[in-house]
Amino acid sequence: MKNKNVSMAVIRRLPKYYRYLSELLDNDIKRISSKELSKLTDFTASQIRQDLNNFGGFGQQGYGYNVEDLQNELGKILGLDKKYRSILIGAGNLGQAIANYRGFSDSGFEILGIFDKSPKAIGMELRDVKVKDTKELADFIKENDIEIGIICTPKEGSQETTDLLVESGITGIWNFAPADLKVPDNVTVENVHLNESLFTLSYLLKGSN
Repeated sequence: MKNKNVSMAVIRRLPKYYRYLSELLDNDIKRISSKELSKLTDFTASQIRQDLNNFGGFGQQGYGYNVEDLQNELGKILGLDKKYRSILIGAGNLGQAIANYRGFSDSGFEILGIFDKSPKAIGMELRDVKVKDTKELADFIKENDIEIGIICTPKEGSQETTDLLVESGITGIWNFAPADLKVPDNVTVENVHLNESLFTLSYLLKGSN
């Protein structure tokens, strides 16, 4: 269930709730209150209740939340109840690390194709997926109904790669390239700029000294 009026701040907290609920289930904990969840997540109990109320609430007064039911509902809200057909472009060190991370496939994000333009990378296998030449990218997307493109290329060429993905019908891009990509309004980009995160940490460390 989606609510277009929900702020991005709320949406970005949902994965953290989902992660902690998964850990609670792993420890066979079946019920939790907003106060107990607050201690785990560092969000206030009031904030948690407000966030969840955007999607229906799910809790019962005097009981709290059924952990499994709440996790299932958050999974549906986040779209984790379906499989996503993905490709990865850029088989360098970062691309290899992402391709080899099992957690993505466990969450329903299946990497069906990996692409690179370097002759050294083409033909290499990452988790049983052979790296293909980027020249095959457009045809592969159309033949396999790919929904998500993961960009792990250098800045140079990242926009060109993005344009090709968009032209081929991709509507979701997970961008690790250190560039701000330009896309049409119907395409969603989630940027993961590692240096910017590190620079923020540097600032916070500097401020604490």
